[in-house]
Amino acid sequence: MARRDFDPATVKPDGRPAAKARLFDPADGGPWRGSIAGLTLGGQNTVLAYGTDTVGAGPRLHVHPYDETFIIIEGRARFFVGETTLDAARGDVVFGPAGVPHRFENLGPGRLQTVDIHHSPTWIQTDLDED
Repeated sequence: MARRDFDPATVKPDGRPAAKARLFDPADGGPWRGSIAGLTLGGQNTVLAYGTDTVGAGPRLHVHPYDETFIIIEGRARFFVGETTLDAARGDVVFGPAGVPHRFENLGPGRLQTVDIHHSPTWIQTDLDED
């Protein structure tokens, strides 16, 4: 089924070229595999890759002044977003609203791999728990 959501004649290209950047090297270790600022590509969203094999591991509680969208590529995770707890698995998408503290952890078994989309051309974050 063909989609016709808008008339292409109503949108004019703004002159930005197509761009490419490497998000992460699969051979690199550590959970934070890489990030690409939206500014690098001339776009509005920053993209991060997170992955861990350790059950229970995940980012610390933090907050952003913009929305964040998480895509579960592999494994299972438990998200804590404000007062809400959500379990998500490969193929699921989780939304974290701006200003709402959040974190997630690997439920296992096995690897958790996510792609995290920050709705901002730069990564801005305040951690809310101690080291």
